[in-house]
Amino acid sequence: MLTESQVQRSFRGLFTNGNITEDALTKGEELLDELRPESPLRHRLSDELEELRKIAVAES
Repeated sequence: MLTESQVQRSFRGLFTNGNITEDALTKGEELLDELRPESPLRHRLSDELEELRKIAVAES
């Protein structure tokens, strides 16, 4: 299991180039699964992932 710091760093690394791909979104979901369900970071990154997904859909 990864630490919250490792998850956050990896999550940011997936989307730093501004290219939102289905693969990156899937990997982001997998990273969220590494966090405890009650983790505030999990909730925040989950919201960010949903926003990124909306952006990806709007761009396609």
